[in-house]
Amino acid sequence: MSAPATSTSPIPSGGKVCITFPEILMLGEFVFGGLVWILVASARVAFPPDQGWVMFVSVFCFVITTLLLILYTAGVQNSSTAWMAVDVFYHFIAAVFYLSCAVLEASDTRFRFFLLNQVHKINIAASVFAFVATLLYTIHAVMSILRWKNTS
Repeated sequence: MSAPATSTSPIPSGGKVCITFPEILMLGEFVFGGLVWILVASARVAFPPDQGWVMFVSVFCFVITTLLLILYTAGVQNSSTAWMAVDVFYHFIAAVFYLSCAVLEASDTRFRFFLLNQVHKINIAASVFAFVATLLYTIHAVMSILRWKNTS
């Protein structure tokens, strides 16, 4: 009886997930996404629908990033080549979503500052961290696309 064929993925598994680029960016995505989630949940906003979108994006990306980090550490990406596509698709969508929520949060902060003459440091911090998370997800998406292209 022969051993089942296993597919090796260029996405690292085990402890290498935390020391290999671009997977190490997932730790930053986790931290800055969590900070956006916490700050937006505690901030006052001028437009509640905007806060709802920002909360959805931050919670969704936090949960999926955590799930992917756990799955990659467990090595499930070695069972199929489709995980490369999942990685690229998720990080591209997360980058676009985070860009939209960062712009919305910055716009709400600007509105509160200029029109209502109120300064909200929590909103400013949430905006900055949302842009940092956008940058991290964008870099991860680009590097994942390049890795996928090089393995094809």
